Amino acid sequence: MKKLLVLMLGLMIGFSASAQSLPNVKVEAQDGSTFSTSELVDGTPMIISFWMTTCKPCIAELNTINDYLYEWLEEVDMKVVAVSVDDSRTLTRARGMAQGQGWDDFVCLYDKNQDFKRAMNVTSTPWVFVVDGEGNIVYSHSGYTPGSEQELFEKIKQL
Repeated sequence: MKKLLVLMLGLMIGFSASAQSLPNVKVEAQDGSTFSTSELVDGTPMIISFWMTTCKPCIAELNTINDYLYEWLEEVDMKVVAVSVDDSRTLTRARGMAQGQGWDDFVCLYDKNQDFKRAMNVTSTPWVFVVDGEGNIVYSHSGYTPGSEQELFEKIKQL
């Protein structure tokens, strides 16, 4: 009976993750302009990572993804979206950190009011989503352990 409940719960979680699509929320782009998250949906699968300047696992995960990005791009067309959830007091620090870490190939967005974070039901950082080219969320997880970035890449390759 316990196995059946675990299986049913797993199916429900899998269904709800695949049934959810990317919400349309206004955030800031790296240059300070307003950016609509619906603009992310362009047929290209993506990894969306919610991070904060004070979250060491967030920085470690994004740096590791950055280290592998060129290798991954040789196999699949994809993009990485790094969404800072730092508030307006630390926004300048977040922008500087994104530039200083060399995340030049990421789409860096700033959710200073945390509207996107709330719309995606993110409760902690790091929190990462894999989204298909049509904007459907196909996978998510919170936290980071070294090596978990490979799971993200495997999910992208399946798309």
